[in-house]
Amino acid sequence: MTTTKEWSVAGMHCADCAHTLERLLREQAGIDAEVDYTRARARLRSGIPPSGEALDRALADTPYRLAPLGNAADSISSSSGGLEIAIIGSGSAAFAAAIRAGEAGARVTMIEQGVLGGTCVNVGCVPSKIFIRAALVRHYAGHHPFAGLGHAALAVDRARLQAQQQHRVEELRQAKYQSILDANEHIHLIRGRARFGGRRQIEVEAEDGRHRLRPDRILIATGAVPAIPSIPGLAGTPYWTSTEALAATELPTSLVVLGGSAVGLELAQAFFRLGVKVTVIELAPRLLPREDPLLGERLKRYLGQEGLRILTGAGTESVCHAGGKFELRVDGETIRTERLLVVVGRRANTDGLGLELAGVATEPNGAIRVDSHLRTGAEHIYAAGDCTANPQFVYVAAAAGTRAAINMTGGEATLDLSTMPTVVFTDPGVAGVGLTEETARLRHLDVETRTLELENVPRALANFDTRGFIKLVANKENGRLLGAQVLAPEAGEIIQSAALAIRNHMTVEDLAGQLFPYLTLVEGIKLCAQTFTRDVSQLSCCAG
Repeated sequence: MTTTKEWSVAGMHCADCAHTLERLLREQAGIDAEVDYTRARARLRSGIPPSGEALDRALADTPYRLAPLGNAADSISSSSGGLEIAIIGSGSAAFAAAIRAGEAGARVTMIEQGVLGGTCVNVGCVPSKIFIRAALVRHYAGHHPFAGLGHAALAVDRARLQAQQQHRVEELRQAKYQSILDANEHIHLIRGRARFGGRRQIEVEAEDGRHRLRPDRILIATGAVPAIPSIPGLAGTPYWTSTEALAATELPTSLVVLGGSAVGLELAQAFFRLGVKVTVIELAPRLLPREDPLLGERLKRYLGQEGLRILTGAGTESVCHAGGKFELRVDGETIRTERLLVVVGRRANTDGLGLELAGVATEPNGAIRVDSHLRTGAEHIYAAGDCTANPQFVYVAAAAGTRAAINMTGGEATLDLSTMPTVVFTDPGVAGVGLTEETARLRHLDVETRTLELENVPRALANFDTRGFIKLVANKENGRLLGAQVLAPEAGEIIQSAALAIRNHMTVEDLAGQLFPYLTLVEGIKLCAQTFTRDVSQLSCCAG
């Protein structure tokens, strides 16, 4: 009995390749084949279904690769030939790499065991910013500063808000991820769980069976998952991570947030503004412990004035859950709450990948070690995004993915993070770029700084909202801008001007002489630069 199966073909560069492949399969494996170059397909006919080993031997030292279609168990490749890239993950780093590698002519196999698109679009940036914006609108309706306008306590239907939020998530996942897959002939998706079977082999347990890949290059882009602290009693309780908090269709009456960094503070303020009693507990002595100390100090003041309870330098001794309530012991105090949100950071999602079989080294926390070219210790394996030790921001992940693809396809690109801006989407927001005063002095740089309160920025006065400041750090010898920190409403819309200034080696004098549009908050960058040489309180509006 003769069986016929169709296989995809990689490594063909012209119609003659199809005839060559037919001959090789006939002579080396005794398989009758019809190879279609235009479709990159081969129909194999044989009395006994060909084994992977037989095809490997037949195609050894050739540029051709066969991969089974339908329910075939294994994907077979030769040891050399046209560039084949496998990417584990489907988030921002993975897609940026896949698109760039495809543009370079590589054939890309993407492997994803969960929801397409990774953290940002599904459970991170997109849903959180929708949630935060909705809370801000409600807060302003009841707390705006304008005389003659009434104040309203807007009703909250969390289920409808969450449904709208999820609908936009699904729209963006379709537009920015699924539609790209559908339209890009260079990228093929396998849905399944991947792990290394050796230095050059990936095994995938998929819905349609087991796949075995032997690509020329591999990119690990598996992202990160919430880190959970080892607090007695916490394990096994129904605590939230940011994922569950954003998916909730009902608001609790009270919420304790463990973690006083970006995500914790963003969600804490949003829940409070939607009517939830919120307590934030941070183990470090200040909020935002990695940022300039003044940012955390002032943000704590503003959040406290708004009504949140903020505990810093506070250790959580134990957690228990009974009768639908949480009870926390915090420095001897008992705190009771309906819901507990744990947001103390994220750790690399590398468990179970078999990295040791591939020769890929990790940090103690599981983060993959990469060099400036995104290479791991195995020369053919790269890593990008939150599974590495690089900063966990989606724009860093995408940039890393692009550069990894350039390098996997023969280029030389490095990831420069010297002018990487950061943003915390609280209100007022926090943003920074470059060096803080503290880090500059730790590097033994001779710096001078200026801090401009927002009460000196005309737009802040016009908004009747002068919460915050702008701080610039400059090299004392030559005046070059080294860093900027901003605490202001919509701080993220301000910081990129400072990032571009640092990138282009501008001095504070250069900044002070630039044209900035009047009655914008970003004009505060110019005004702060002017304070290095003059008293801006003595200048008229728009003074150049």
